[in-house]
Amino acid sequence: MPKIRYLQLADTIATRIHEGDLAPGEKLPTHRQFAQDHGVALATATRAYRELEDRGLIVGEHGRGVFVKDPSVPLTLGVEQTAADGLVDLVFNMPGADCDVEFLRSGLKRIAAAGDLEAMLRYQPHGGRPHERKILADHLAKTLGAFSWDQFLIVSGAQHGLSTVVLALFKTGEVVATDALTYTGFKTVAALHGLNLTAVASSEGMMDPDDLDRLCRCGKIRAVYLMPTVHNPLGTVMSEERRRQIVAVARRHDLIIIEDAAYAFLEPCPPASLLEFAPERTFHVGGFSKSIGTGLRLGYVIAPKDHVDELSLAIRATTWNVPAIISALIIGWIEDGTLERSEENRRRDGAYRQQICREHLQGITVISHRNASFAWLPLDSRQRAEPIITRLIAKGFAVSGGSAFAVTEAVPQALRVAFGGVKEDQLRKALDCVREEMLRAQEDL
Repeated sequence: MPKIRYLQLADTIATRIHEGDLAPGEKLPTHRQFAQDHGVALATATRAYRELEDRGLIVGEHGRGVFVKDPSVPLTLGVEQTAADGLVDLVFNMPGADCDVEFLRSGLKRIAAAGDLEAMLRYQPHGGRPHERKILADHLAKTLGAFSWDQFLIVSGAQHGLSTVVLALFKTGEVVATDALTYTGFKTVAALHGLNLTAVASSEGMMDPDDLDRLCRCGKIRAVYLMPTVHNPLGTVMSEERRRQIVAVARRHDLIIIEDAAYAFLEPCPPASLLEFAPERTFHVGGFSKSIGTGLRLGYVIAPKDHVDELSLAIRATTWNVPAIISALIIGWIEDGTLERSEENRRRDGAYRQQICREHLQGITVISHRNASFAWLPLDSRQRAEPIITRLIAKGFAVSGGSAFAVTEAVPQALRVAFGGVKEDQLRKALDCVREEMLRAQEDL
């Protein structure tokens, strides 16, 4: 049976894109011109373009036209790169908004119009240019408390910040205490550097200071890694009292504290940071990828002054310096309020998607932060996640299980769904399928 005409046209254009006949960034004809060129109705041309957009091959930019996207960089391509072609990716979280492209366009125009562009072509100081470090430090001090700008180092994203801290401070075989469920990126860094992770029990969804103390007394632990404000994958926010208790244990046993703040901006009124409570031992790591663009790799480490030189050497060994254009973009967005607006957009979008999540997952336990674009779905203790994940893949949806986040040998049976950047209609279909398969698993017990 012959294909419908608009699908034939979409396939033809898709083939030209994949074979390189149409290059990334190349402008395509208008809908009307495309219809005339191919002798079809305007509605057919529009459906063909819409099909190409759904495949992630073209993008329409308001007032500018339609352009070819780079097929080698799918919209949701992430760290694990687990979602195969054709699957809706609920594994990797890539929050975004339609206005992000305009933010970038206006930011680049501002840089192009500025003076001393030649300086951006040269090597930069390893920890960032002093004036940019000062601006970023002043901006973050509003929520983190006062600290000196020379404690502030610019890195290529929060992931690079974590790697820099580990490379500079730790030796192979040393032990770091973490939550039983922790960020996959830190697990990767620890594994590459030969660190041993040990899981601390939790109470009320937060690290238990008594268990941390017990582990320190039973063995030699060098550091503790935490995400106290919007934990990934649980979304919890550690109370101020619990933070003070963790700091007390860290001081008692002389632990380094690594505070990961990648998603902290999602909580509008957080308790004081661990950096504020224990500045002498806390390495506070954060970034701007989740709040303004995952492709713009800019992060930071705020460190005790006596460790700044060690971190600078690690930055030199890994990236030498952050590209000046990226740091200039972020600085401009701080100064004109774009960053603040983008963070608010992310919180608003996350809250809306959380509502969708609960609407479609009625009867399912959902653990998440109210503004986060991800959620943790624990299963009954008798259920296993793998069969559910397999059936979801067969239906066209990729989700994570608990193993990627687990530090313990006994992997908790759960699903983690990430929905930042997923189209709303796809998200609703995916969540309906997730609920259907989770309820089916309950019925099979």
